[in-house]
Amino acid sequence: MRLASAFVRQCLTSMLASALVAMLSTRAKADEGMWLLTHPPTAAIKSAYGFEPTAPWLEHLQKSAVRFSTGGSGSVVSKNGLVMTNHHVGSDMLAALSTPDRDLLELGFTATTQADELPCPDLALDILWSIEDVTAKVIGVAAKAKDDGAAGEARQAMIATLESESEKATGLKSEVVTLYQGGQYHLYRYRRFTDVRLVFAPESGIAFFGGDTDNFEYPRYNLDCCFFRIYDGGKPLVAEHFLTWSEAGATAEELIFVAGHPGKTQRLYTLDHLEFLRDVELPWMLSKNWRDEMKLTAFAQRNAENARIAQEDIGGVANGRKARTGLIEGLQDPALMAIKREREGRLRAAIAAKPELAPLAGAFDRVAQAQKVHAEIYQRRQLFEEGWRGPVLARIARHIVRLTEEKTKPNEARLDEYADARLDSIERSILSPEPIHEELEVQWLTMKLSFFAERLGAEDPVVVKLLDGLSPRHRAEALVRGTTLTSIDARKALLAGGAEAVRSSKDAMIAFMRALEPEARAVRTRYEREVESVERSAYADIAKATFAIEGDSTYPDA
Repeated sequence: MRLASAFVRQCLTSMLASALVAMLSTRAKADEGMWLLTHPPTAAIKSAYGFEPTAPWLEHLQKSAVRFSTGGSGSVVSKNGLVMTNHHVGSDMLAALSTPDRDLLELGFTATTQADELPCPDLALDILWSIEDVTAKVIGVAAKAKDDGAAGEARQAMIATLESESEKATGLKSEVVTLYQGGQYHLYRYRRFTDVRLVFAPESGIAFFGGDTDNFEYPRYNLDCCFFRIYDGGKPLVAEHFLTWSEAGATAEELIFVAGHPGKTQRLYTLDHLEFLRDVELPWMLSKNWRDEMKLTAFAQRNAENARIAQEDIGGVANGRKARTGLIEGLQDPALMAIKREREGRLRAAIAAKPELAPLAGAFDRVAQAQKVHAEIYQRRQLFEEGWRGPVLARIARHIVRLTEEKTKPNEARLDEYADARLDSIERSILSPEPIHEELEVQWLTMKLSFFAERLGAEDPVVVKLLDGLSPRHRAEALVRGTTLTSIDARKALLAGGAEAVRSSKDAMIAFMRALEPEARAVRTRYEREVESVERSAYADIAKATFAIEGDSTYPDA
């Protein structure tokens, strides 16, 4: 969890978000950064602005912030468990609760009484309750390993153990969070609430009024919000910590803080790592985003129902495309990369000049070697292991195949997402009652299978096996029509039957994901041993050396 601050001049604020968002005019300046709540720049803030973020104030802010299981942050804004977030954070749930006759994205929703609030069966809200630094334990076991691959396995085993022991001892959802690309590890413990209900959402027309033009280029005047309510024991949560409403809003020259659960940053990435992003990862992902966006848009244009069921997927793909377009434009700027090259050169020289840090200097070359391996396997990793987020039935099938297999192993030896501390989230995902739209499933699988053939060639042995003698479209139709996984009872039966039931299942989608497993696991294993494990060990050394020379205040983003 992070704390962002900005000293905003000449600020303009958007309606209903003045307490959370500051939008700058062309003359505005900001002194800003993103900081761990356990390590705020207290002295600097007090010196510059005369405000001291005390421990009780930070705790109040921490326990007023909410993490959505679907992705995104929100805030508890009333003593009765009311939660405010952005419209796009709530839009997944709006789509899931919609029907052909009641499109909540188009029409919006208002609960006039608490009895009218709509249960959100897939949604969990987490409030960060405590933070423990476990760096010494995680890095300690890795340091005893014979090589980076073994270090990665030792790290993961320790993380799984720490999470499991914490949940058993506290009853709180526990996650070990990687900071500074492997330089630190913190154990976050959350209060998790699974009884969440929709209270209010405006129609998309006003929630996204102005579109991307206003979103990126102009102060937005819209109703970009959703309200949910947390229930505890069947009653609205009695919240000890919540943010209060300010009718006046933010003013010019006012100090503003924003707390939440952002995505990861890459502040410590080496030049070689940035070049990998620029030359391999981002071009691949952008071509995939453009392809998927165009194909889904064509699908949506066929009729009104297609448009309704595809709008969330189109929005998600488009957001990925927009974000990555900005990233690659920055990395393709020679001036920006020259600055990075010069700074890294100075840092490496400073490390080499200090005898006590000299053993860490080789970390940069280890990162570079990891990028070479990653570039070699990147396409197959994306195709076999990472590219199954779109089609719901395929994602459920993969989780069932893997969960039942992984549960036959000790907790510390499993793939990380199937460790004991994460089983509840995975099982909720598998048994989710979210609507499954068969036509959209066919579209997604057709796109995936044709992409396999385009990238690997139609005669590739894996492609031949996956297509099973059919065209991508006909194979997708056969898989969707031939699975029972649209039934939650069928999913429950497979989970109850365990690994043996899944291995012998004749379900078309289960068999398809079983056929994909050897390739997927092989490329994942190589990635974890030769890329991820190497990066974690190397970046731990780079972080240690960087902080010794420049101080960790230079690198606030974890």
